[in-house]
Amino acid sequence: MKNRTMHKGVVRYRRAYAANEEILEQVFEGSHHANGTEYIDNRDLCNGGKRDGRDSKGSRDSAYHRENTYNKDDMYEKDDTYQSNGVIQIEGSGRFPWILRSEHYSGSGGTVGLGILSIILLLAGCLSRGLYYSADLYPVILIEAGSILIMFLLFLVGIRLEKEQEQEQEQEQGRKQVPLSPVHWLGNNERMVWRMIRIPGILRVLWPLGMMTCFGVHAWAGSVSKQGSMDEMLRWSLLGMFTLLTAILAARTNGARWLACGWQMAGGLLVLSGIFAVCGILPLPFGVMRTADPEISSAGARLGGLLQYPNAYGAVVGMYALERLTAAARVIARPVPAGRLIAAVLPLMPAQAALLLSESRGAWLATGCAAVAAFALQRRGARLPLLLAMAAPLACAAWLYRQLAAAQLAPAPVPGLLALAGAWAAALLGTLLLCRLWHSGAAKAPRAAALTAIVLAGAAAALMAVASTADRLAAGVGTGVSRLQMWRDALQLWTEAAWLGQGGDTWRNMFRAIQSSPYVGGEVHNGLLDLALDTGMIGIVLVAGWLLLTLRSIFYFAPQLMPSVLIFGLHGAMDFDWSFTLFWMLFIWLGAWATALKTETDGVQRSGVTVKYTPVRSKSGSKSRSKSRSRSLFLRYLPTQSHPSAVSMRSFFHIFQRVTAWLIRVSTVMIILFWIGGTVWLTSRYAVAEVQYRQAMSEPDGTPAQKVHLMAALQSNPNRPDIVISLARSLPGRKAESFLLNSLSHSPMHPQIYIELGRLVAQFGEGQQAGEYFEQAIALNRYDGIGQSSALYWMEQAARREWKAGFTDRAQQTAAAGVQMYERYQLLTEEVEAGNVRNDRRFVLEEHAPGYGENLRRLASDSSPPFTPELTKRRP
Repeated sequence: MKNRTMHKGVVRYRRAYAANEEILEQVFEGSHHANGTEYIDNRDLCNGGKRDGRDSKGSRDSAYHRENTYNKDDMYEKDDTYQSNGVIQIEGSGRFPWILRSEHYSGSGGTVGLGILSIILLLAGCLSRGLYYSADLYPVILIEAGSILIMFLLFLVGIRLEKEQEQEQEQEQGRKQVPLSPVHWLGNNERMVWRMIRIPGILRVLWPLGMMTCFGVHAWAGSVSKQGSMDEMLRWSLLGMFTLLTAILAARTNGARWLACGWQMAGGLLVLSGIFAVCGILPLPFGVMRTADPEISSAGARLGGLLQYPNAYGAVVGMYALERLTAAARVIARPVPAGRLIAAVLPLMPAQAALLLSESRGAWLATGCAAVAAFALQRRGARLPLLLAMAAPLACAAWLYRQLAAAQLAPAPVPGLLALAGAWAAALLGTLLLCRLWHSGAAKAPRAAALTAIVLAGAAAALMAVASTADRLAAGVGTGVSRLQMWRDALQLWTEAAWLGQGGDTWRNMFRAIQSSPYVGGEVHNGLLDLALDTGMIGIVLVAGWLLLTLRSIFYFAPQLMPSVLIFGLHGAMDFDWSFTLFWMLFIWLGAWATALKTETDGVQRSGVTVKYTPVRSKSGSKSRSKSRSRSLFLRYLPTQSHPSAVSMRSFFHIFQRVTAWLIRVSTVMIILFWIGGTVWLTSRYAVAEVQYRQAMSEPDGTPAQKVHLMAALQSNPNRPDIVISLARSLPGRKAESFLLNSLSHSPMHPQIYIELGRLVAQFGEGQQAGEYFEQAIALNRYDGIGQSSALYWMEQAARREWKAGFTDRAQQTAAAGVQMYERYQLLTEEVEAGNVRNDRRFVLEEHAPGYGENLRRLASDSSPPFTPELTKRRP
């Protein structure tokens, strides 16, 4: 009844404009065929396809050549710039109505290319230590940006070829060419951009681009480290391009399958490489972290895998394990063949074993919280299958963990393989038996037996897994205390620039200057604090909005992925996972996967045909737009002799619309090319500098070859302080000083630059200036015992040179300044020893520091000091 009422309204509307119907059809005919769409009057559907004495069966068959499924989500779209009111638009593009309609771009070849490229980038992140170091970012950025540029150029060329092909077809058919109206010119160019914007999830590119812009502004306006800001800008540019690729892939046919395949490949690579490295099958340097500190590891070794950091490795394998757990629970929920059941639970045991072998308490806690959330999100009838899928693999993984931990993660190859194979087989067999008992349904005994087995397996797993945590807690909680001190210091530092932050690598460059105890912490071990220090509240708002948007999408369209995203957020707040680019790539991957599942679901409902309806009784704004569009179309066909003023206005409007459309197209293309091209140019320069610097470090110190490589590295990247310091040591004094002073504009908080400047001016006999440089270096790194001892040595040398040159007063002043440095140094070491705090940096009074202090006291006295070079022969 509702549809009939709508159809009657449409008929009344169409009868009112019967005189204009033929003109409208002629004007829009070209654009309809160009877009692969057709417009069918409601009367065609109501009257069995008869219209004006013509049978529309052929057109209807062409429109409904696929499965005819009605999509309610797209039925009542009220605003459509390119269709007239009272017309049902049927799109023949299939399941993805917002993607480019051309078969050339929506074919399987483009999807395969996008899928392969995205998976390669994801696996490159796994194999490159999680893309934590900037040097690992450069080749991945070049591959990604180069591929996108090639695809973008092919896209533009394909659009041009498609237009030429359409023109040739129209000429061959002898069709009368209708002069292009302003609406056609505007739509033909604007739609190309609009279709890209309408791709589901494409606007998520704005979030990483916003972060990239923040770091770019810091690099331009000034920050604590220009190199750090530039590296972060490139990292977020990579994430922006990766978001673009995955968004387009998610909107393609079979995009969800490609995303699922990439997730399985990445997770399997991380898990199996770590397990095989422990068992001695795969040589993986730095894959296992060994330590004698019981507070860090109860077994003396922890699995770091390809990421080379156990905490981050535990978090990422926890994300993979929970996603596989929810997938296996969906399979177990109904009776399935044994082969499919085994395939579903196959990855669970090694993934859980890798999580336990990482011995990351934060990853265990985050995974446990996410598992509880997964249990709560399940329907009541699906909760027990989740426990069935988890019980046997977790118990076997805990047993395997205890066996490998007893061998300090270095078992003999054969026993290690046997233990792995036995635990894996037991996990599969146990899960199979539990499922068979659960689905037997003969009596209550099988279900009771299944529940009992689950309880016993969970208890055994908990007892074996908690043992290591208890051992580490019994050894002490010093690492936790140090982390709390870091967070307090970071909050104090954040208040200095709460809204805008201080640029990339703020904590890494400034924590030595503000730390309250000598802890080791190049990372703040908190992703939110790290972002707050770098970009302030602006960055926090951007990331929080991105997280909430992704969580909302996953909650509604892919709840099985929710636990993995929760681990990403929870553990990122306890450690520095977000400093690994791979974690953000996995987060983006999960968001695109959820979008692909939503699009796939909509495609199943739509099943080849999308019907969009625009009601007659639209809002006043929609009516006015329709009337103005119709009026402009009528002006196009009015006789020129009777309305000369209308013709001039129409020509002006026509030219204006063409220029506007051209500006939109060109500006969009230029912005994309500037972004990606600029990224390629800057990354290539930094990559060249990295190669040249490594070659220079492989050469003997002071050789001409080393100097040539350092000069080439400096020309490619003048922002890196390590390149400047290495080059300054091979240059004459004054030239080296100018290089170092220039480097301070890029890295004003780098203490080693001040140490080098103090050493140079001390050699020139300028003790007062050397003292200022050393004071600044000590203020930026006061718990550096070697640096303070070196400052005392060079202060003594400067005072001696001034004394020998006859500047006695200056020498005494320099020596007095050195004595003050020594006394503060000695007092600070006494405070650290008496404070009973963790001294991770081994801050003590260096061996030769008392001798330097005694000589400085003699030089500061009025009497002529004895020159005893034996105390100053050895430099610190």
